[in-house]
Amino acid sequence: MQLKKNDTVKVIAGKDKGKQGKITQVFPMEKKVVVEGVNVYKKHLRPRKQGEGGQVIEFFAPLNMNKVQLICPKCGKLTRIGKQLTSDGKKIRICKKCKATI
Repeated sequence: MQLKKNDTVKVIAGKDKGKQGKITQVFPMEKKVVVEGVNVYKKHLRPRKQGEGGQVIEFFAPLNMNKVQLICPKCGKLTRIGKQLTSDGKKIRICKKCKATI
């Protein structure tokens, strides 16, 4: 999974195309991400006790990872993510456009 929590992404497909936000949750097995302010759904809940009113809850549903693209923190452009080995053998993520570490 190349995208991580707190990455800033932009939606490139679907009903929320053009919106951007921060990733709040990542589901690597399903290849889905939850982006703040994007893909908002409403859920109607029944009252649990007598005399209590029902309520409507808004929540952010997961998006497929293929529908979002990372915004590079340095150059501010939409970019793909590359991998690079450091001298001590660690893998780091790099921006494919400006070659900066993410």
